[in-house]
Amino acid sequence: MSDHELAARLATEAGELLLGVRTELAGATASERKAAGDKRSHNFLMAALAAERPEDAVLSEEGPEEEADPARMTADRVWIIDPLDGTREFSELGRADWAVHVALWQSGELIAGAVALPAQGITLATPKVVPPPAAPQVPRIVVSRTRPPAVALEVREALNGVLVEMGSAGAKVASVIQGQSDVYVHAGGQYEWDSAAPVAVARAAGLYTSRIDGTPLVYNQRDSKLPDLIVCRPEYADAVLAVTAG
Repeated sequence: MSDHELAARLATEAGELLLGVRTELAGATASERKAAGDKRSHNFLMAALAAERPEDAVLSEEGPEEEADPARMTADRVWIIDPLDGTREFSELGRADWAVHVALWQSGELIAGAVALPAQGITLATPKVVPPPAAPQVPRIVVSRTRPPAVALEVREALNGVLVEMGSAGAKVASVIQGQSDVYVHAGGQYEWDSAAPVAVARAAGLYTSRIDGTPLVYNQRDSKLPDLIVCRPEYADAVLAVTAG
């Protein structure tokens, strides 16, 4: 099984597991669903990667602090996973804007990735991803439904666009890939696992990706904080950077 196939399979299967958790704990509290979903998906992915790629290192949101895992800093291959991206949305029964992220970093680059959207029955995965359809006349800027960053509002103003509210980072990037939105700009705090798989998939679809100052997104760093990013249609990149990097 290729790394691309493995990423897609594991993201999809973790998503199926999470749907089962949702059903099992439908009568529990939102906090209980969040905790169970994070733990069970993490345990599943860690066990599967240990079985399928025992020589590779793993960086997971639910794993040890990056300082507690020195092996990954000297590893040639590191899987970067978010077992449940969008725990709030997952915990709210009926919401579909949450995801599972599985990405592979090798020798300085993201080489494979998959974003599963379990409640939508979709997994987007490298190596080939269908590009989004033609852009509408009014650009759509996808933002958090609870705390849109000021820079995204500035981009909306500069592009004379409209806002689209959505949950997890993976769901937001997927919305650009699927043509449901056109620009995703985030600032104010994320980690490598929030964006690694979505960025790998977005690049495979021909989208533009970078930090908000235009510098490259770099993964498998000792400090796993990666606080900002842009994912957008290439035709909007210059206009977005004029705002974010100005």
